[in-house]
Amino acid sequence: MAVRQMKLGLFIRPCGHHIASWRHPLTQADAGVNFQHFVEMAQTAERGLFDMLFSADSATVWTAAESAIDRLHYVAWMEPYTLLSALSGFTKNIGLVCTASTSFEQPFSIARKFATLDIISGGRAGWNVVTSGNETEALNFGKEPHLPKVERYKRGREFTDVVRALWDSWDEDAFLRNKETGIFSDRSKMHVLNHHGDYYHVRGPLNVARSPQGQPVIVQAGASDDGRQLAAETAEVVFTAHHVVETARTFYADVKARMTSCGRSHDDLKILPGLSVIVAPTRAEAQEKLHSLQDLLHPELGVALLSARIGFDLTGYPLDEPLPELPENVVISSRSDMIKSWAQEGSPTLRELCKRFASSRGHFSLVGTPADVVDAMEEWFTTGACDGFNFLPSYFPVGLNDFVDLVVPELQRRGLFRTAYEGRTLRENLGLPKPVSRYAAPVKAEALDGA
Repeated sequence: MAVRQMKLGLFIRPCGHHIASWRHPLTQADAGVNFQHFVEMAQTAERGLFDMLFSADSATVWTAAESAIDRLHYVAWMEPYTLLSALSGFTKNIGLVCTASTSFEQPFSIARKFATLDIISGGRAGWNVVTSGNETEALNFGKEPHLPKVERYKRGREFTDVVRALWDSWDEDAFLRNKETGIFSDRSKMHVLNHHGDYYHVRGPLNVARSPQGQPVIVQAGASDDGRQLAAETAEVVFTAHHVVETARTFYADVKARMTSCGRSHDDLKILPGLSVIVAPTRAEAQEKLHSLQDLLHPELGVALLSARIGFDLTGYPLDEPLPELPENVVISSRSDMIKSWAQEGSPTLRELCKRFASSRGHFSLVGTPADVVDAMEEWFTTGACDGFNFLPSYFPVGLNDFVDLVVPELQRRGLFRTAYEGRTLRENLGLPKPVSRYAAPVKAEALDGA
């Protein structure tokens, strides 16, 4: 039986995940329009044997820190599907995952694009399914009002079902390409969907052949009850955010239990919490790296970001005094609960809270030596909190290089991470099964018995 090992994603952002990363002297301020920068990033991650690159996306420039938007580097970036398609030509093994919204796209076009990326990359594509909770995105797509969350999830379920059905439009051996007979494809192995649902009417079939993975990998991120249920029903990778191991274990156990009720195997879904790491040969050096970033955070941006997260405007409050007592019912999300708990731990100042959130945005955060980092990662992995991590480097290229050169070898030394890719497709490397087409003939019981 194969030894269970961690899976690793690289969450790419132009300059890094620390809010002030673009100001660091070792980052490239023009990274958002510098394609060669992304090529180097992807190749470094592949050298580190990461499972996948992940590029998040939204259809709006507006952010949670709108009042300080002129200080935020992540307001304009390259469209991720096009970016990953280009990066596929500069990589061989690493998976290519990006976001596409069920709120502002159509199932046929999404199915076609990701099936094409899977073919171009030789079986390395993944689709991060989101329903788009930001109302400013809806303002870029006509006059229709932004749907409430429950309605978005209902539509998202149908959207995902249609996409997966379209990916089964052609059997793997449907294309004969017989020059002598003049028969290019076997009509009996083409499947017309004729879907008529509550939200979509799609005839099909998809005009792209079945892709190398059978279907691209489905990725999701959602902590709500609806999000967990959707993940248990359809997802194959889940990105999540927890800053302590206890909540991570609770989430992990809940989603895996829901999978059982959906008739799915626990191994068919990999849960990867976000992980921020600043690592160096000594703890003092690691702390110095963190401080070099924290000192670049402008208070205006830090306060704007924190205010948006807790639902209360902190503008004008003293930066070097503890957070004031918040009104009742201000806490509006899991991230807000987390910030409020931080404010009750040792009476940190508003400035300190801003820096803490700016460095990790609520994800699990580690600062220390390679042994320190891997000790914590190993605890999460071996005690039922995760199947691996989605790594968020604080700043590029240093944060990624440090992780690949210092952390990966320690993971490998302990047998926690691969020393070579298991296969060429994303599914093979994640240990996920290749989907069987819904149109495939059922395997007879006697065939399984060798009769």
